[in-house]
Amino acid sequence: QVQLVESGGGLVQAGGSRRLSCVGSGGDFARHAMAWFRQTPGKEREFVAAISVIASFTAYADSVDGRFTISRDNAKNTLYLQMNDLVSEDTAVYYCAAKTHISPSRSALEYPYWGQGTQVTVSS
Repeated sequence: QVQLVESGGGLVQAGGSRRLSCVGSGGDFARHAMAWFRQTPGKEREFVAAISVIASFTAYADSVDGRFTISRDNAKNTLYLQMNDLVSEDTAVYYCAAKTHISPSRSALEYPYWGQGTQVTVSS
């Protein structure tokens, strides 16, 4: 069973950048497709980006495509989310998620493993 811990959240000005990290432990990180989701109060968890086990495939939500980049370093058991050109609508708690499958998914229901989340606040 994979345990996930996110870091890198904080306060950033609109137009700025931030990189989130998610470190996995307790399982074979390289066998898990990974994803980032985000959530704001009163709303459902929203898909942000996903990546396959060897990073051959990535997918993005339309709202972040071209601004965010998902990547992974299997040797370090770490997933990343580089966020550029941040806007106030990006303010949320960001979660990383893992599933024991080669290919990722945009559905939160398909991910059994989750981190605790890291808050990103974009000030305008």
